Amino acid sequence: MQTFTLGTRTVGRVGFGAMQLPGPGVFGPPRDHDQAIAVLRRAIELGIDHIDTAQIYGPDVANKLIREALHPYPDNLALVSKVGGRRGDAGEWLPAQEPGDLRRQLEENLTTLDTDRLAAVNLRVFGSDGADPPQRVEDRELFDDQLSAMIRARDEGLIEGIGLSNIGVEHLQIALDRTEIVCVQNAYNLLERSAQPLLDLTTERGIAFVPFFPLGSGFSPDNPVLNHAAVVAEGRRLGRTPAQIVLAWTLTVAPNVLLIPGTSSLAHLEENTAVAEIELDAETTRALDAAA
Repeated sequence: MQTFTLGTRTVGRVGFGAMQLPGPGVFGPPRDHDQAIAVLRRAIELGIDHIDTAQIYGPDVANKLIREALHPYPDNLALVSKVGGRRGDAGEWLPAQEPGDLRRQLEENLTTLDTDRLAAVNLRVFGSDGADPPQRVEDRELFDDQLSAMIRARDEGLIEGIGLSNIGVEHLQIALDRTEIVCVQNAYNLLERSAQPLLDLTTERGIAFVPFFPLGSGFSPDNPVLNHAAVVAEGRRLGRTPAQIVLAWTLTVAPNVLLIPGTSSLAHLEENTAVAEIELDAETTRALDAAA
């Protein structure tokens, strides 16, 4: 499997995202607890060494499943989480952005995962003006305080690296003036490429770019990415599933892209992991590049 650096680690370019392990809407217990455990253990058997999670997935559910399935963790496993949000009583995704919030969430992640240190933690930024992601830093003082909280956690040894999620180019530029950033997570897929300037900057600086929703939104019953005519046609031509075609294409856009496709299905896990070995020909790549 191809690799790229994630802070102090070198990981395979296809990892695993734990977002789909909890119940519907990433809220509550899994539909099938035993299958969720089996998926996590099979991921390790398949050589996956990068798992992305968050305490707010459930909440607590994804982290506790990871601990149950995999603790004590393999030495090469990079566990990555995120802070900056909380869940409402009905499962709403709400901001929790004050430095004290970040520290509390980080400690909750460490507790539920039963570990002393995480490979990286992403600061998930929320915009106040409805922009998602916010393209500019809306409150410079708050952002500086957030970065200070993340730097302090790293210097104390609680995390190995600092990441940023749901940001604009300005956030990354400001952060890089203060500290090393090891990864950036933003929405990016075949049809949603508004984060291209951010991807270009991370590529230039050698920072891992971790696209979320690479297959399109998991919350929409109609998925225009997987149902796109070019994806369906190329899948039929190559004998691959639409998801495999899209994920394999995403790996071609830049060498620093790390995938974290999530699933609660063993069959889909096998298919997702196999994309690391798929080589798209020039005809397929051109067709998909033009899809947007």
